[in-house]
Amino acid sequence: MTPDGKAARALRLLCIAPMMKYTDRHFRYFIRLMSRRTFLFTEMIPSGAIANGQAARFLVHHSDETPVAAQFGGNHPQHLALCAKRAKEYGYTEVNLNAGCPSERVKNGAFGACLMKSPRVLKELMQAMAEASQLPVSIKMRVGVDEMDSYEFLSDLTSTVAESGCRIFYIHARKAWLNGLNPKQNRTVPVLQHEKVFRLKRDFPHLTIIINGGIQSFSEVPALVQHTDGVMIGRTAYENPLMFMEADSRLFGEADPVAGIPHLVERITAYMQADTAMYGTPVRHFAQHLLKFFHGFPGVAEYRRKLTQSVFSPIITDKKSFSLNPIHPFRIPKAMPPFPADKQEILRLMAELRSKLESHNKAYYQTQPL
Repeated sequence: MTPDGKAARALRLLCIAPMMKYTDRHFRYFIRLMSRRTFLFTEMIPSGAIANGQAARFLVHHSDETPVAAQFGGNHPQHLALCAKRAKEYGYTEVNLNAGCPSERVKNGAFGACLMKSPRVLKELMQAMAEASQLPVSIKMRVGVDEMDSYEFLSDLTSTVAESGCRIFYIHARKAWLNGLNPKQNRTVPVLQHEKVFRLKRDFPHLTIIINGGIQSFSEVPALVQHTDGVMIGRTAYENPLMFMEADSRLFGEADPVAGIPHLVERITAYMQADTAMYGTPVRHFAQHLLKFFHGFPGVAEYRRKLTQSVFSPIITDKKSFSLNPIHPFRIPKAMPPFPADKQEILRLMAELRSKLESHNKAYYQTQPL
């Protein structure tokens, strides 16, 4: 493996998959509070949105999220080239093309997993992105699509895409069924084929191959990285985000950045205060993620109920457009401005939760399956 290849492997040993409606900038920041080393992804961003001048809306993010990749979906070379340029301007680590999503919307737009059926088109798109930016370009795809599911198809596709200069492949170890299965079913019904991904790495040792699909815990990682360069965790990361409190110590041998649950609650609260003051962010944008936190802790069911009642109410409907110079990414100000009066309730709930968790440090969570 080349020095560049070793660096790519070290950076991407543990990744969280791009997930629509989930991996927004708030969820990514919450994960970064718990793990410095996890490689993050945006949600899939439509290339047409960037071409239409909406870069700030989709690409503004906290500088502390790094390393983080911007994933785009599209089939227009010029649009994707512009996406790659904007990703560089906004400080992303990597630019990624979605060639694995099997949703109806994506299928109708002729991108996502559909692109796997046209290797030469896929190569052209990747080449456009590579030539437009100095960032590493990568692709997220599956082991097959519809009846095109042989290993020979996967190998030929990988070889063709690699001709574009792409050296980083995130492979979901299930094939995509574009007809007959919805996106949720496509995450579970097609059989996992980890061996195909292992074989791909053996046949293409110079490429960085990250395996995705069916990974439920960190205990699976050592065996998987014997045959690949890293793992990508999807829905499990969202359903059980606190597992990442121990990611750095368990997988990288480094100190974890938060000293227990109360410390995490403090830092999440500080972030919400600062982000709301700067952008006028509706509290529900934070709360949709917080509802998944603290699974299994005493009093959390009541906290979730109150949070839902307080935050997802029609009273809180404020909006504010994004405007940020990408050269000066957002940082939490030293002097914390007051939280808007109509959003004080979430702070009260967070303080209440913190008091309940004072006696439950990280050791408690170590008893839960990770």
